[in-house]
Amino acid sequence: MRILVLGADGYLGWPTALHLCAKGHDVVAVDNMVRRRWDRRCGTHSLVPIASMERRVDRWSELSGHRIDWRKIDLCDADAVTQLIRSTAPEAVVHFAEQRSAPYSMISRAHAVETQVNNVVGTLNLLFALRDHAPDCHLVKLGTMGEYGTPNIDIEEGFIDITHNGRTDRLPFPKQPGSMYHLSKVHDSHNIAFTCRIWGLRATDLNQGVVYGASTPETALHRDLATRFDYDGIWGTVLNRFCVQAAIGQPLSVHGKGGQTRGFLDIRDTVACVELACLNPPDAAEFRVFNQFTEQFSILDLANRVHDARAAHGLKTEIVHQPNPRVELEGHYYNAKHQHLLDLGLHPHALAETLIEDVIHTVERHASRVRPHTLVTAVDWRKGGEVYRSTEPASTAALEIEDAVDDRVAAPAL
Repeated sequence: MRILVLGADGYLGWPTALHLCAKGHDVVAVDNMVRRRWDRRCGTHSLVPIASMERRVDRWSELSGHRIDWRKIDLCDADAVTQLIRSTAPEAVVHFAEQRSAPYSMISRAHAVETQVNNVVGTLNLLFALRDHAPDCHLVKLGTMGEYGTPNIDIEEGFIDITHNGRTDRLPFPKQPGSMYHLSKVHDSHNIAFTCRIWGLRATDLNQGVVYGASTPETALHRDLATRFDYDGIWGTVLNRFCVQAAIGQPLSVHGKGGQTRGFLDIRDTVACVELACLNPPDAAEFRVFNQFTEQFSILDLANRVHDARAAHGLKTEIVHQPNPRVELEGHYYNAKHQHLLDLGLHPHALAETLIEDVIHTVERHASRVRPHTLVTAVDWRKGGEVYRSTEPASTAALEIEDAVDDRVAAPAL
């Protein structure tokens, strides 16, 4: 298939582009490189050094014999998106090209606006381009389990059958997003469902859980193919943060009681899920939802797993509880269905096999690159926050292998 991967420079976008290319698909990788600019603005970085997109693409071609068509395009540029869809005529579009951090979206009004403009406007531009130039294309859109919140009932896969006053209907599952970022994903879902119903587009919304893991078979081939590893309080996931804290001798900081429960999956399962969705498209005018995760854990569960993994090697790790900067339930019922992708053939990996062999080993190899001050949570849901100020020498930035990007490019205005 001819597949566009939007957001191909990201943690998930890059491994997905490699995986699809390795499977024989004709891949066009698209990104505007803003994620690297956000790192410089926020004083954050990837624990694992990442190469420029040009070097990545060249190295992949050298090692695999396959070529990825790399293009720098911003989805908020409607004309560029239209030209992209018209010129490539894709059979599927995998859409990762969004600001994906809840803390970033809660820093300030400007960060909330930037998040919603980037995510909602970019997706709208894509939908109109598909309507006009590739109406049969299958849109595979990365959503989030965070759209649902934590209701006191089982979470179905996108839709729920409701009986009210003697009448029954199948309706979208209620949404209770927990941040300005999650709100933007809800808006995306509504916009995509609307265009499927009105224009006859076909789309799969992948409501994904939290992804862990540092490598896939493709990214492991060479250091130039590595994907990013975020661990800080703005971009990092809680499991990554725990592993980094343990590696540098800090206590594992659990926010609140630690009963917050979410769905998780291995990065190798993420790329497999995307391909399964592409290979099994919905009918025209169909909007379907897959809950994309494989296991459920609470925050305290994860802290205990990291603690136990360290203890097995004779290393001591302390777990401490800190005030929760988010507004969320810290103990709740959580049971989300996730059957559709299993029915399509997903064979999931378990956290128990990945935690030590991949995540902890990756952190230990790169522990000298840790910036401890970025582990502190800098964003409060009620008050906002600030980005980190670098404590590294100015020359440190030159050690990073990344694209030269014009920082004068601003987010589009409303």
